Amino acid sequence: MSSNLEKLRNIGIMAHIDAGKTTVTERILFYAGKTYKMGEVHDGTAVMDFMEEEQKRGITITSAATKCPWKDYEINLIDTPGHIDFTAEVERSLRVLDGAIAVFDGSEGVQAQSETVWRQGQKYDLPCFCFVNKMDKVGADFEMTINSIRDKLIANPILLQIPIGAEDTFAGVIDLIKMQAVFYKAEKMGATFEETEIPAEFKETAQRERKQMIELAAEFDDELMDCYVHDEPADITMINRAIRKGTLSNKLHPVFVGSALKYIGVQRLLDGVLEYLPSPLDKPVLTGHKPNDEDKKITIKCDPNGSLVALAFKITSDSHGDLYFLRIYQGKLKSSSRVLNTNRNRRENVTRIFEMHAGERKILDSASAGDIVAVVGLKQTLTGDTICDPKKPVSLPSITFPQTVINMSIEPRTTAEKAKLADALAGLKREDPTFECKTDSETGQTIISGMGELHLEILQHKLIRDRGVDVRVGKPRVAYKEAITKTAQAEGKFVRQTGGHGQYGHVVLKVEPLLTDDGHWSRDYEFQNEAPGDAVPREYIPDVKSGCKDALSSGVLSGYPIVGIKVTLIDGSFHSVDSSGLAFEQAAAIALGKAIKEAAPVLLEPVMRLQVIVPQVNFGAVQGNLLAKRGIITDCHVHGNMQVIDAKAPLVELFGYSSDIRSVTAGRGNFTMEPLSYEKVPEQIAKQIIF
Repeated sequence: MSSNLEKLRNIGIMAHIDAGKTTVTERILFYAGKTYKMGEVHDGTAVMDFMEEEQKRGITITSAATKCPWKDYEINLIDTPGHIDFTAEVERSLRVLDGAIAVFDGSEGVQAQSETVWRQGQKYDLPCFCFVNKMDKVGADFEMTINSIRDKLIANPILLQIPIGAEDTFAGVIDLIKMQAVFYKAEKMGATFEETEIPAEFKETAQRERKQMIELAAEFDDELMDCYVHDEPADITMINRAIRKGTLSNKLHPVFVGSALKYIGVQRLLDGVLEYLPSPLDKPVLTGHKPNDEDKKITIKCDPNGSLVALAFKITSDSHGDLYFLRIYQGKLKSSSRVLNTNRNRRENVTRIFEMHAGERKILDSASAGDIVAVVGLKQTLTGDTICDPKKPVSLPSITFPQTVINMSIEPRTTAEKAKLADALAGLKREDPTFECKTDSETGQTIISGMGELHLEILQHKLIRDRGVDVRVGKPRVAYKEAITKTAQAEGKFVRQTGGHGQYGHVVLKVEPLLTDDGHWSRDYEFQNEAPGDAVPREYIPDVKSGCKDALSSGVLSGYPIVGIKVTLIDGSFHSVDSSGLAFEQAAAIALGKAIKEAAPVLLEPVMRLQVIVPQVNFGAVQGNLLAKRGIITDCHVHGNMQVIDAKAPLVELFGYSSDIRSVTAGRGNFTMEPLSYEKVPEQIAKQIIF
């Protein structure tokens, strides 16, 4: 596929909902010659929003991949969702990309979900651009947007362009590197543009901002610093080199400006992708490890001639079967080849390889290091699994996803559809790592869990429309968790003697709370073995760990899963004949149940981060409503004639909140929310839930 890795870019587009990501992507595809008719989100004709549900709602639900040429480069592009309910799509896409473009609404600046996707990008140390979009919109304020990027994202924006005008006077951009004004031809849908002298009224601002740009970039290039200090002119090559160094080290975040809807600024943005964002060769060397031995590190280089190493980051199902998206980090993948899944320790077949363009496919014979492709033929692989050469096994770090926050019961309308529903739910779980389903042991009901009401609604529609299963659903419920508040220890013995071969397992476990730096319970579970070598044989340690993990799936208060716990095996004993893996698994579950009861368990609830935007006249009523919902307001500021409220509140109090906001503000207010943390439920409320 990509013969010259230096001329390949793997990038994603990320933003808050409605910032214009998909419109930017549609313009890119049009200018790159990938499409001949420009799709529009508001018409339901966007190429990248190819699912029926996306076209109907006008939002992106699933990340869509495409490949397009620009000049003599190739760009693998992934358009990600903006809605928090589909955060897994953003997480897994950013994990395999080399760079990202963060799109901001020029009238809103940094919004709640902008912060989330930016944090996700920083977690993977992704070099990021900023594209200030919608500069033609009422209320567009470039300076406010830049200040919010600097303050809220703790970023280091470097302006490479400034807008000519704003709102209905927005006419083009000023390129601060070339010191030219650029005006796009609307009648040609922005495909042609005119470079002219900078208008007189913008010259002083442009010179000031250019000086500031060179000052920021000079820190990354000695030659440019020398020019800056001695007040000598700097050439374009020197400036670009410095900005590229700063961007690749993730210490500079270049800012471009435009309006995708009005065809302004997208080509210059693409030029910036080639100039400043990394090729696969520019990324730091990846480190994997030997399967089942994380201490034995293996270096993975972006080399097509090395042994195959790839990561499965997305699975989708359609009428032709499951489609697996892979990022190839090393080596070459050929169709009709045999590979090893090190996470499952299974050999798999790759029958066909595709280059994707949203919902369309192009068949390939092979793909190599640096490429992002889709394959068919795999059977056991799940999201986050490593695919490699069977002769040289290696495991890559997997992908972690947020915990689910909302539950709902689901059942088939007829008994005949019960097996069909089970198959459909298993298929959805393979596709979506933030979707969970289990059977309630007390009621026998099937409970599905997800990231929000919209997430579960979309999944329900998938079951009915795509899988053909007619289902009934209950009301959404909060996904509570349990945690411990102090350290405790207990022993567990599993002894069965029925004549002949018996069962014997004995362990002593210590449990302690596992907290994050900010004092919240971690979402993780840790297991450590500190037992003397002669207490529990080494071969039974995985069984002890497995028994603990199973026991944590249902807590001691109301059967909710236990999170934020560290379990340490400190002692035990075994029988030379009767001990078995099953016995140690059972002993571990018994010991853990006892220890948790002694460790002062508490109930946790999901707390959401909220951003509410309402007319100033309604501020008092909205504030009172939030406080009544156990909300805590963390920040307030005025934006135009609207009041922006940042707050946090328990999810259980926020069901139907959109109706509350509409009613209090006569339909003029809106809000966004995202999971923030799990926090202890107040005692009085916990009693009502538990008893």
